[in-house]
Amino acid sequence: MHSHIFSNYPPKDKSNLIPLLQDVQNIYGFLPETALMDISEFIGMPLSRIYGVATFYNQFRLKPLGKNIIRVCRGTACHVKGSANLLFALENELNCKAGETTRDKTFTLETVACIGACSIAPVINVNGDYYGRATVKDIPKILKKYASQTNSTEKIEEQITSEK
Repeated sequence: MHSHIFSNYPPKDKSNLIPLLQDVQNIYGFLPETALMDISEFIGMPLSRIYGVATFYNQFRLKPLGKNIIRVCRGTACHVKGSANLLFALENELNCKAGETTRDKTFTLETVACIGACSIAPVINVNGDYYGRATVKDIPKILKKYASQTNSTEKIEEQITSEK
């Protein structure tokens, strides 16, 4: 049971569903099924309705994200400048579709309606870093940069853990 989260809320109060979902996602980074079942029991709402809310709102995730989040702008300026080609190249290179995470959990690929950087279209955003006027040729280099950063971080974490 997620009593540490629920202690801030009165039981059987359905109006707290969204704040509870937000709190759970802030802790886990996504909404685990066990947490959704606990919420269902705590507020007295069917699990199917909780899933309905969680899947309706874009802010909630039912699966964990990768270590690196790639966002491809699909706004008008980026579309005109070829962002569909960038998305296709990323999907091929990562072997996953938009909205999915790679099997090794290194990358999550998303599309966004507009990044707000139309003057440098097409734009890709990786972990908050912007790549404007991106081309299909840039994709392998960009991915390599973040894959190597992830591997370096994991090696350091492994070292620290083994020293304890």
